[in-house]
Amino acid sequence: MQLFKYLQSQGIGSRKECMRLIENGCVAVNGVIQDSPRSTVQPEEVQSLEIDGKAYTVVPMPYFYIVLNKPAGYETSHKPQQYPSVFSLFPDHMRNIDMQAVGRLDADTTGILLITNDGGFNHRQTSPKHKVAKVYRVTLKHPADEILCETLKQGVLLHDDNETVAAADAVLESPHILMLTITEGKYHQVKRMIAAAGNRVEQLHRSKFGDWTADNMPIGNWQFIYL
Repeated sequence: MQLFKYLQSQGIGSRKECMRLIENGCVAVNGVIQDSPRSTVQPEEVQSLEIDGKAYTVVPMPYFYIVLNKPAGYETSHKPQQYPSVFSLFPDHMRNIDMQAVGRLDADTTGILLITNDGGFNHRQTSPKHKVAKVYRVTLKHPADEILCETLKQGVLLHDDNETVAAADAVLESPHILMLTITEGKYHQVKRMIAAAGNRVEQLHRSKFGDWTADNMPIGNWQFIYL
């Protein structure tokens, strides 16, 4: 790949801007200053990228996969309405790259959020037919017992769309803490399921998405994962 195109793929700037940066000797790849915009670079061999002496995050190409430990108070949207976007947690240049969240988390929900530029991966993780498990730690308003777990596993009627939805698993850690596993991703699904079962969600944290977790990362942090 030509160097100026590589910089574009990293979200550094337009074609003209990237060519100018290289021609002016502002770009260093793997510690070596570059001066030819059309010199070739192998994306998988790039270990470090500096522009004007500032280190930039190297985004894997052509596809990348990110695990983010989402904080509360962030919207899973490129055009947030009330809160900052989760994409604002990434470096400026990465926000110029076309990337999408795999599903969504409400603004007040914390925990693992996957982000990618791979549409096929996104579809496989969110399509109901693939039944990818998501595990939520639910803080309940009212104390619960095993009756709640059995009700959720047998299925509850979501009143907004008159559809019965069942949990893949439901385990109480304490009367107020429920670990709930679902394999779908309907709008406000966990909150609506708990409400339909006669309780209420006070706090919601997604602890696992498929094979991945973010609970070992500080809140607000993220990292690339490699499939």
